[in-house]
Amino acid sequence: MKRNPGLTVTALIEGASKLGVKIHEAAEVLHQLSIEGRIVMEDPNPPKSLSRYAQSVHSLWFWAVVASSALTAASIYMLPQEPPYIYLRYVLGSIFVLYLPGYTLIEALYPVKKDLPSLERLALSIGLSLALTPLVGLALNYTPWGISLISVFTGLSLLTIFLAILSLTRKFSRFKLKFEPIEVEGKTRQRNPR
Repeated sequence: MKRNPGLTVTALIEGASKLGVKIHEAAEVLHQLSIEGRIVMEDPNPPKSLSRYAQSVHSLWFWAVVASSALTAASIYMLPQEPPYIYLRYVLGSIFVLYLPGYTLIEALYPVKKDLPSLERLALSIGLSLALTPLVGLALNYTPWGISLISVFTGLSLLTIFLAILSLTRKFSRFKLKFEPIEVEGKTRQRNPR
């Protein structure tokens, strides 16, 4: 790899498979080397706009949040409220209330995965959801709509989607920093990926 620094992942895996290594084993080794920082894998055509970033693999988490919010809405408003459908509503509702609001806030506060370990992200997501959900209820209590299923779901949905969009823009701004050239002492050079 030192001799050919511009190799693609596909070319490396195909080269390893010609040497008798199984494709999935070669991919696992490349992934492990990337995690250890011994090789750097870069997107040859990184997204340059927020809309392209939202359509890329980098924002799958965003679409998972939107999809789970939509599934929760479908389970509340479209499915019959009797067993076995009610159990699906319980599961999706629990995830929607106890995880998603905090998760999107954590993603907004810590847009880089390396800044906060996964277990701490999970714990903070649940803890912040337990703090945000009552605040939404308290705010709704002083509105003409009051506290009802529709108003709480709408309030939490708006909060979660707003925080997800904020997180997406923050992640894109951090992502963009890796690929924008910087000027140091009159010379332009690429940033080192973090």
